[in-house]
Amino acid sequence: MKHLCRYSIIFCLLFSTAGFAAQSVVSISSQDAFFNSIKMLCGKAFVGKVSIDNVADSSFAGKKLILHVRKCNDKQLQIPFHVGDDHSRTFLITKTGSGLSLKHDHRHADGSSDALTMYGGHTVDAGWAQVQSFPADQYSKELFVKNGIPQSNGNTWQLYVYPEQFTYRMVREGREFRVDFDLKTPIKTPDAPWGY
Repeated sequence: MKHLCRYSIIFCLLFSTAGFAAQSVVSISSQDAFFNSIKMLCGKAFVGKVSIDNVADSSFAGKKLILHVRKCNDKQLQIPFHVGDDHSRTFLITKTGSGLSLKHDHRHADGSSDALTMYGGHTVDAGWAQVQSFPADQYSKELFVKNGIPQSNGNTWQLYVYPEQFTYRMVREGREFRVDFDLKTPIKTPDAPWGY
């Protein structure tokens, strides 16, 4: 009888653990709607233009800007951002169970990680179905200090998704950068970004 009870307890524990693991990531409706709006663009690429940049940045000047919603599943979106011949940037939007995370995966042409990579932030509120904000997280702040750019500790990244336009925006005190992508006219998808 003792063995039967012991096996019953083990079976119940295994069954409940398996059921818990199969559950989807907890999220809220505004963030789900935002995530799903971008996910609906999966497999498509779009041309963008810098609409605001209050500090001249030669790395974007005169270069073709392409956003490619490349790989999507129920928990993560992988979105390369090509700047001319520079294929080093991929945005990662991830459901975390306590909101959404935005990370910037920066790679070299050989696929190795850049010294300044995986920075970004996490939502701190519900946001809206069209807009989510990602203030810099602690990892990013420490990375910025280590790389000699502590002014970036105040960064907040914002993503906007509307039927005809996707926007990437970064703001901090004294700094604003914004790129708008035209969703009305998809283009041929580019090659994979570096490291992917």
